[in-house]
Amino acid sequence: MRAALMPARLRGRRILMAYGLLGEALNRLRPFGMDYMGAQLAWLQTEGARAEVVTVPTSAPVAANARRIAEAILSEPEPCLLVAHSKGGLESLAALLLPGVAERCAGFIAIQSPFFGSPVADALMGTPGLHGVARWLAHTLRVGEGDGLADLTTPSRANWMCQNAEAIAALTRSLPVLCLAGRLDRATARGPDRRYLPLVYWVERRGGGPNDGLVPVESALLPGARHLVLNASHRALVSSGEGRDPVGVLREALEMI
Repeated sequence: MRAALMPARLRGRRILMAYGLLGEALNRLRPFGMDYMGAQLAWLQTEGARAEVVTVPTSAPVAANARRIAEAILSEPEPCLLVAHSKGGLESLAALLLPGVAERCAGFIAIQSPFFGSPVADALMGTPGLHGVARWLAHTLRVGEGDGLADLTTPSRANWMCQNAEAIAALTRSLPVLCLAGRLDRATARGPDRRYLPLVYWVERRGGGPNDGLVPVESALLPGARHLVLNASHRALVSSGEGRDPVGVLREALEMI
């Protein structure tokens, strides 16, 4: 019955999607077979939802992109559902804490978002050569100037989460929020997910515990929200490929929320 009701519930529903880091660059590769939230967006639109992606320079600072997402949410009186991946979840959360924004949101799904930071970002920002290359790459790929990379580090995120703890607790009490985390299993990883295994091992050695190759499970679980942990690499829940079902993941998340 729930599966049968889902299309009816989506019909006419306003849904905003927020990309993670490099999302707009990956989207430009769609004609060459790259899928990044594209299958999910197409499914939502096929089911009659008014779904669209909020366009932001994904390597820009979290606060700047939060304002852009807030503007998109407030641009219409109808409350929206907010679906975000990775860094987009941090920006969406920050947007929802701005005055008057949460009232225009009917629910928030954060997929593999490093709310408490990523050890990979720590290493990147702690190595001057790598940081410089990352900023050059962001500029070259036209995803901003890389100023927001520091926002993904564990010290930066711990400080932000501490400063906003009360507001986050109030948000999760008043708004349906679901966090999806990835925990890539070494024994069952296949296809494109196997490429993340070296990073999975590296994050574990750094004390990050179970992770998806970029984000530890503990980092992706927002206090006060509902949680779902799946066997997945960092892009497995939003991209097509062997062993992946991004539409099925989104359908389950929407049913839960």
